[in-house]
Amino acid sequence: MKIRKKEVEHRMQHFEQVCRDEGIKLTHQRIEIFREVAQSGDHPDADQVFRLVRERIPTVSLDTVYRTLWLLNDLGLIATLGASRERTRFDANLDIHHHFVCRQCGLTRDFYSNDLDNIALPETVGTFGEIEATHVEVRGICRECAGMEKR
Repeated sequence: MKIRKKEVEHRMQHFEQVCRDEGIKLTHQRIEIFREVAQSGDHPDADQVFRLVRERIPTVSLDTVYRTLWLLNDLGLIATLGASRERTRFDANLDIHHHFVCRQCGLTRDFYSNDLDNIALPETVGTFGEIEATHVEVRGICRECAGMEKR
């Protein structure tokens, strides 16, 4: 799924401004790596970004793609989906539940909510395929990390 050209341009401008504000060098590789994510509605993983960027920049390394994607994540320019940066987590709790995940330390805790269990999904979600389950992941900063930031 491609994103509208105007939206991609907006995302690129925002990317360039954030990099300038943060003193991050706008290298050709960083620009092309961000562009690849910005123009894709498919939420590509690092390997997909690497393959597509390598078509334009044959010298780009997989390591550069990974480091750039994490830099973009740290700058708030992209978000991650699924497993955390450090490791995949496993959950033996098969009851319907949701998760709070600390974006700083990775603390993950279960929580239960009848409202979220019964959330009404837009009809368009059904056009992607058959829905089997809905899981909400709430990301934030845990109390311990928040306390350390205030010090």
